[in-house]
This record gives sequence, C-alpha cells and structure tokens, in this order.
Amino acid sequence: MVLWERNVKTEVLYLLLKQLPSLTKVQPMETTEAEEGEAGGEEEAAAREREARAQASIKEREREVQKALANSLRDREKEREYHKRDEAVQHFNALLADLVRNPDLTWREAKKQLKKDHRYSLAELLSKDDKERLFGQHTSALASKRRDKLRALLGELGVASTQAWRHVRALLAADPAAPVYCSAAQMEREFRDYQRDRQSAAKTALRQLLQETRSISHKTLAAVRANAAAEQQVHDALKHDARYLALDHIPEERQQMIMGYLEELEKKGPPPPPTATEPTRRSKQ
Repeated sequence: MVLWERNVKTEVLYLLLKQLPSLTKVQPMETTEAEEGEAGGEEEAAAREREARAQASIKEREREVQKALANSLRDREKEREYHKRDEAVQHFNALLADLVRNPDLTWREAKKQLKKDHRYSLAELLSKDDKERLFGQHTSALASKRRDKLRALLGELGVASTQAWRHVRALLAADPAAPVYCSAAQMEREFRDYQRDRQSAAKTALRQLLQETRSISHKTLAAVRANAAAEQQVHDALKHDARYLALDHIPEERQQMIMGYLEELEKKGPPPPPTATEPTRRSKQ
C-alpha cells in the first residue's frame, strides 16, 4: 500500500515537472505585452503633448505677427495724418502771409477776410483753436518786426534815451520810413520800452567798464573815504569812455553804481594769489 502511494506521488510530480516549461513561458509573455502597451501609451501622450505645444507656439506667433502688423498700420496712419496736418498748417500760414499784414488786426476781423479766399478750404483739417493760434503767432511776428524797425530808425535818427517823446514823435511823423501804429499812444509805449532797454544796456556797459579799470581795486573804497581826491581820480579814470558818458543824464544813479561796485570789491577782499602752476605755464609759453 505504501509503495502504491509513493508511485502515485511520483507520477503526479512527474506530470507537474512536465508542464512546468509551458507555465514558465506563458508568464513572461503576458508581462511583456503589458509593458509594451504601457510604453505605447506614454509615446502617444508625449506625441500629443508635442503637437499641442507646436500648435500653441504657432498661435502665439500668429498673434505676435497680427499685433506687429496692427502697430505698423497704426503708425503709418499717424504719419499720414501728420503730413496732412502739416500741409494744412503750411497752406494756412501762406494765406496769413498774403492777407494779414497789420499786426493790430483782430482774429474776428481777419477771419472774415480769410474765408473769402479759396485757399481757406485747404486748412479744413485745422480746428478753430489751431487757426486762431497760428494767427496769433503770425501777428506777434509782425509786431516784433515793426518794433525792430522802429528801434533801428530811432538809432539812425540819433534819438537819445533822455529825449522827450513830443520831439521824437515829430521826427517820426516827418519820416516816411517810420512804421505805422494804430495810435500814437501805442507808438509812445514802444518808445518808452526802447528808452528803458537802452538805459539798462548802458548800466550793464558801465559795470563792464568798472571791471576793466585796473586802477580800481578792493582798496579804492577806503582811499575814497579817507580822501575826496581819490573819488575824483576814479571819475577821471572813467570819464573819457563812452560807457561812462552814456549815463550823464542820471549822474546820481551813476555815482550810486560806482560806489556800490567799490563796496563789492572791498567785501571780496584781495584777489586770490596766482596758483603754483601759473609760473610754470608762463615759462613754457
């Protein structure tokens, strides 16, 4: 009985060992197919991701191109509008130069005259404010030219800065080259401005003369205070210069300017000594 059981067990073990090769072959095949399926899915996902990135890049590039094109078109349109406006300004300025020659003309008066000219329509791109501004610039330039002409004529006539207006007015009335003003009062204002400017220039010139006079130093004021003759010496050093004589009509103010300059020099003290490099530089020259 024991022998029979042992034979049966041996038989079963033999059958199991016989089937073992087939079992060992099946299991690896099933694992390989799963791995291949998983790898294939990853490749497909990666391909889809690459495709999505490529499409997104293309769309982004398209947006950039469209934006650049829109900016270019907008800039081109701005440039075209600028040139059209510039042409309108040139046409309107030419119209002003031909029709408006009186600097005293008002915009309301000038506008009626300008509208009668066919060239007025060439400036239709300009607003009312633009036209009025250009008109103001034009009349200001005319007024400036008229003022310069008057001042040049006053200089030619030898009009002094102290001369009375009634005398100057008679001179201008007799001269055909005199510019035209809307009123005598307006011309007188221009003359008063001319006098003030000349006097201011004369004072500046006197100060320049004082700076050029070597006999005047930081010690001069003390000398003037100590001795009245020193003050006369200052005037003697200046009186032959036209810049000094130009203020003969206001001697007191001229004296104040001279004394004020002497006080400035005294406060500043002696000039700084020459630098150590000065002798070397002069010796090389």
